[in-house]
Amino acid sequence: MTSSLRMPLASLALELTEGRVSARSLVEESLAAIAEDPRAFVSVAADRARQEAEEIDLARRKGRSLSPWAGIPISVKDLFDVAGEVTRAGAKALAERAPAEHDAAVVARLRAAGFIIMGRTQMSEYAFTGIGLNPHVPQPVNPLDPERAPGGSSGGAGVSVALAQVQCAIGTDTGGSVRIPAAWCGVVGFKPTQSRISRAGAYPLSQNLDSIGPLCRTVDDCRILDRIMADDPTPDDAPGPMTDIVLAIPDRVVLDDVAPEVAVAWERALDKIASAGMILAALPFPELDAMIEANARGTLSNAEAYAAHRRARLLDRREAYDPNVLARVEIGSGMSAADYLDLLARRESLIADAEARTAPFHAVIAPTTPNLAPRFTEISDPAAFARENALALRNTSVANFLDRCAISLPMASDRAPAGFMMIGARMADAQLLRIAERIAPLIA
Repeated sequence: MTSSLRMPLASLALELTEGRVSARSLVEESLAAIAEDPRAFVSVAADRARQEAEEIDLARRKGRSLSPWAGIPISVKDLFDVAGEVTRAGAKALAERAPAEHDAAVVARLRAAGFIIMGRTQMSEYAFTGIGLNPHVPQPVNPLDPERAPGGSSGGAGVSVALAQVQCAIGTDTGGSVRIPAAWCGVVGFKPTQSRISRAGAYPLSQNLDSIGPLCRTVDDCRILDRIMADDPTPDDAPGPMTDIVLAIPDRVVLDDVAPEVAVAWERALDKIASAGMILAALPFPELDAMIEANARGTLSNAEAYAAHRRARLLDRREAYDPNVLARVEIGSGMSAADYLDLLARRESLIADAEARTAPFHAVIAPTTPNLAPRFTEISDPAAFARENALALRNTSVANFLDRCAISLPMASDRAPAGFMMIGARMADAQLLRIAERIAPLIA
């Protein structure tokens, strides 16, 4: 029997409003799926979810007007505040924090829309790696190949959607942490323009790069959640003809060191897109080389994480860290104030240059990650982990550094899952989602 939680959001909402399924039945379906493999979750709010579902069902039976989404189970990453729960951000050192007094802004909006939060999902410690490993909790595996990593840092989010444990998940993306697990778990991951969604109540990694976005089965599901969470919801504009769409392929960096399996899937996707009448154009993009050069002494995430962890005295407990995360945090200790300020200034310059260069195109495209999800045996030593982590983050981090929206779509592959990434202009989220909805079925 097909899981109700594999249905598109709009279809599931219709099932609820017309009484063919109940909120309680969806919650029980979610809890049963989680029980089969609970590793995607660090905590499950079963009692609360059942109570909320009963209240929603009762209200519907009484004829009260409810949100169409009322009763649909979702998950949230372990760095979002949920009133009455401890926000651990995947870290052993934060386990004894006081429970949050209020919901994070996005959690409050999702609750107000009627979604039922089933629990908190596993994540890389402090959201600071892209592979999805965390030594402090049971390790979720890639749902499509248990020998491989799920991607991170929103690894549990991607797994919870892929296994139909929830309908959608909410994660964060500082350098690719929504899009990498989406690509490796075979789902859709959307990173909005940073300023569109409030980060209040989300444990920070980088104040300049953190974004909040959904992981879902379809582009339309991402659009629905984006409209609920955002301060300026994306408009429902009608899409233009396919032949009007021009996509740019950078001439450097993003296609370097691409795994053979990803390369085959990429070329197949390009053929299907071109056959549909879209225009593919090579793009000289020197800003990508300049971005790498600008980050050579350390990234904004390195500097801002180190400052925050030092201020909170977390570095007094180095033994509590995942060593792979501590190594990244401590890079920030070697950056001076001048390095940080220079990097901020260089970023603003490159944002402006990139906007001018890409203005003629609807989106810039690339493989979400040049590598396949690594096998756990391939990342058992720190050097191998660092190499795969850097490769996983290389393409996705472009959108964060240039302050743009981006989406990862499942791309048909002969082996492990691969992702097709589209990067839109800053605040062009609605346009990107419209085009992504056209492309997704072509390349799946």
